[in-house]
Amino acid sequence: MGTFVVTGSASGMGAASAERLRAAGHRVIGVDLRSADVIADLGTPEGRRGAVREILERSGGVVDGVAAVAGVGPNLKDAAAVASINYFGPVALLDGLHQALERAEAPRVVVISSNSASTVPLIDDTLVELLLAGDENASRERATKAQSVLPPTLSESSPSISAYATSKLALAHWVRRTATDPEWGRKGILVNAIAPGAVLTPLMTGSTSAAEELDPDSFPTPMPLGIFGEPRDIAFWVEQFLRPEARFTTGAVLYVDGGTDAAIRPDAQPTALRP
Repeated sequence: MGTFVVTGSASGMGAASAERLRAAGHRVIGVDLRSADVIADLGTPEGRRGAVREILERSGGVVDGVAAVAGVGPNLKDAAAVASINYFGPVALLDGLHQALERAEAPRVVVISSNSASTVPLIDDTLVELLLAGDENASRERATKAQSVLPPTLSESSPSISAYATSKLALAHWVRRTATDPEWGRKGILVNAIAPGAVLTPLMTGSTSAAEELDPDSFPTPMPLGIFGEPRDIAFWVEQFLRPEARFTTGAVLYVDGGTDAAIRPDAQPTALRP
């Protein structure tokens, strides 16, 4: 049995993932703002450093896998915080745990992106570049600037929608780049991402309305299966990516969204390599 770190473990997909891993007999070190083994704010550099420090102490310096689930939604009013929490939170934590992962026999990482990265037409390409360059201060400034020019209807309901979708796209790109970096891939650390769609979590209902009021057939994005996802639907795939048997999969971005991305962009994947 292994030692796994799950961020966002106090609720939603993180809680479901931690529960599933514990049920399989693993030791789970939960990280969250509350009700967790490690209490930390991953939206700040100090919080990330503190989280890494405590995780290393609790794990004895060996971590078999990390499920970076923690994140905030587009309803958060502070777009700069969205950039810090959704992108720099998981990236800094994983960088800090790199050596602990390297010491494990079959180290695995799964990161939660979002299908909003490819289905929301408000991606800020400049912000993507700043995030991937690791410039947190400039990223926060850019996210705030982009927020200020949103149409009033969007700024009222989803004030940080651009920062949210953009941070999730950058995170998926980070996964693809990191998975093929020799310091990760050749060290046997497999890195994959899950892109959830409309999953009934506090994050989603906080961005829309109460769960009982939601109707798949009138949802803003297509819902081909006619149902919403549940946290356990994501937790299932989190566990699969963290299994030692998942030895030949890295750099993947798996859509677990009930077919939404396929309905919106049926011919977008795969993309042919052209001269």
